[in-house]
Amino acid sequence: PGLARPRGGAQRCLATATKGDVDSLVRSDALSEEERRTAANLLKLGQEHVFEKWAPAGEEEAKKRAFFAQVAELDSNYPGGLEAYVTKARELLDASAAGANPFEGFTPMVPEGEALDVTDGSFQRAENNGLEAAAGGVGFVLVAGGLGERLGYSGIKVELPVDMLTERCFLQHYVEYILALQKRLGGDVALPLAIMTSDDTDARTRALLAENDNFGLPAEQLTIVKQEKVPALADSSASLAMADAYTVETKPHGHGDVHHLLLKHGLLKDWEAAGVEWLFFFQDTNALVLNSILPALGVSRSLDLDMNSICVPRTAGEAAGAITKLVNEASGDELTINVEYNQLDPLLRATISPDEGDVNDPTTGFSPFPGNANNLVFRLASYKATCEGEAQGVVPEFVNPKYADAERNLFKKPTRLECMMQDFPRLMQAELPQGTKKVGFVSFPKWLSFSPAKNSLEGGVDNAKAGNPPGTVASSEADFYDACARQLEDLGAVFTGEPASVDIEGVPTALGPFLYVSPAVGLTTECLKAALPDGAKSLTMDRRSALQIEGEGSVAFKDVVVDGDLTIEVVDGAHVTLEGTRIQSGKPAVDAIADGAEPFLAIRGYSVTRSDDRAFIRITEPGNYVVGASVDSVERV
Repeated sequence: PGLARPRGGAQRCLATATKGDVDSLVRSDALSEEERRTAANLLKLGQEHVFEKWAPAGEEEAKKRAFFAQVAELDSNYPGGLEAYVTKARELLDASAAGANPFEGFTPMVPEGEALDVTDGSFQRAENNGLEAAAGGVGFVLVAGGLGERLGYSGIKVELPVDMLTERCFLQHYVEYILALQKRLGGDVALPLAIMTSDDTDARTRALLAENDNFGLPAEQLTIVKQEKVPALADSSASLAMADAYTVETKPHGHGDVHHLLLKHGLLKDWEAAGVEWLFFFQDTNALVLNSILPALGVSRSLDLDMNSICVPRTAGEAAGAITKLVNEASGDELTINVEYNQLDPLLRATISPDEGDVNDPTTGFSPFPGNANNLVFRLASYKATCEGEAQGVVPEFVNPKYADAERNLFKKPTRLECMMQDFPRLMQAELPQGTKKVGFVSFPKWLSFSPAKNSLEGGVDNAKAGNPPGTVASSEADFYDACARQLEDLGAVFTGEPASVDIEGVPTALGPFLYVSPAVGLTTECLKAALPDGAKSLTMDRRSALQIEGEGSVAFKDVVVDGDLTIEVVDGAHVTLEGTRIQSGKPAVDAIADGAEPFLAIRGYSVTRSDDRAFIRITEPGNYVVGASVDSVERV
C-alpha cells in the first residue's frame, strides 16, 4: 500500500468478518473452511489490503491457494501465530515512532567478569577448569543461517576454507575440535552439536555434511534445526508487505531464533537427559573461537555464571557492542546485556559520565566495557528453565525501520521484527525470578579469539584504510596463522625472517608462518607445551615456511629447524619426537589471483601453492618414534 493507515488504526474484529465479508474481499467462491478462517484472521488483524489486487472469483485460483498455504505456514511458524506477531509489531513500531528510550531509568555499570591473559597463568588455569566443566557434558550450537553474499561469495560460509595450507572448511575445523575434546575427556562422553540453518543454507549444509560423512561426527550427535522467515511490514500500522498480489514478502528474523528452535525440537530436554550441563554457542566464520571454548567454560564454572558472554577488549567509541550491567534503582532490576556502541556513549553521558561518555581506562588503554564477540556459554539448567517459560524461548524483539516521512508512518523499504541471540538476558529477566540468575563475561585478547570472516575484499580495504580490522577471509586466514605462531612463541618457539606478503587492493597482507596444529595436538596450552619440551631450543622456523601437524597422536620438537615446508601425520596411539631434524625444502608461494579464479580464491585475493619437494613424516602405526636429522631417518623405539 502506498498510504499508511493511522497508527493503531481500526481493526476489523473476527465477529464482524462474515462469510460475505470474506468472499467479497477474497473474490473466491471456492474457499475451504481453513482458508476462510485464515482470511477472517487477516481481517481481524487489519490486513484486508492483502486482497486488494486479487483477480475476480474463478481466476488465478492456484495462486490464491498458494497464498493461503504461505500464510498458514507463517502463522504456524511463529509462537502465538500472526496475531502475536502483528500485535508485537504494532507495539514496537509505536515505541519506535515515539522515540522511546529502551534504557530509560537504567544506570550503566561495569559487569562482573574476568579478563584472561595468556602470559600470567590465568588462561591455563581457566582451560584446566574448563576441561573439568566439559567432562560434565557440553553441547555445541553453531549458528549458520547466512550465505556469504557480504563476502562476495554465493555459497554457504561454513564450506569456505579456513586456511589455504590445509584447505579445511570452517565446518570441518569445528567438528574436528569437538571430536578431539570428546576423545580427551574419554569414557562414554558424547558431545552433541546442533546447527541452525535457514532456507538459504539448509540444503547445502546438509549436502556438505553428507558428502564428508559428517566429518567423523556420529549422526546421533548431530541435529540440524532450520529457522523460518517472518512477514515483512510495510508501514507503521504493521501492514503485511506484499511481494506481489499473492505473496507475502518475508525476511530473516535474526539469529535469536536459535533459542526457540532448540526448545521446539526437544533438544534441551534430550541433552539434559544425556547429562549435558553446559551449552556453547558460536558463529560460522570465526576459526579462532576454538581457543576460547575451554577457558570460557572454566570461567563460567568458577564464577558460577548462568550466562557468559565471550568478549574482546574494545577501545572507547569502537564500532562494537559492549557488555554492560544496567541497574534500575527504582525497580531494583539488574540486566547484564549487550549495548550497541552508538547507544553506550549517550547512555553514559546521560548518567554516570556526563562530560566524557565512553572513555578508555588509562591503566589498560581500553574501555572498561568489553566488546561483545557474540559467542555465548550457558548453564543448561537455567537456560532450559528460561526457554520453557511463557515466551517459549522467543527473545524480546526490536524493529529498525527506515522512515520515509516526517510523521514516521511510511518506510523506505519494508521492515520486520528482529531478534538477536545475545539478547537472551532480557528473556531471563522476564522468565526467572530476580536474583536467581547470574550473567557475566570473559575477555580474551583479540588476536587469540576473534577474527571473523565477514567482509568482501572491497569492504575490508575500506575498513583497513579507516584503521579497523579488515574482517575478510584473507585477514581471517592471516590471523589464524598468527595466533598459532604467537601461542608457540609464548612457549619458546623461535620465528625468524619476514612473512610472505601479498598486495590486496593496495593493502599489503602478511601471511606466515604457515601453521596448522591439529586439535588433538594443540587442544590446550598444556598440550602445546608438551610439543615444545625444551622451550627456545625446541623449534626454530622461518616465517615463510610451513608446518602442518595432522592426526590424533602426539609430537615433540627438540632442536628442530624448519626452513621449508613440513607435514607431520601421526595416528592415534603414536608419539613421534623430532631430534635435531633439519627441514630444507621449497616454501609455499603466495600469488595474487587472476581474473576468473575459483570463487573461494577470488574472495581471498591470492592463492597458496605448496612446493613439490616439501617434506613429509607419516607415522601410521601406534608406538614411539624418533626422527633424526633427516625426515627419512625414522626409528621406532
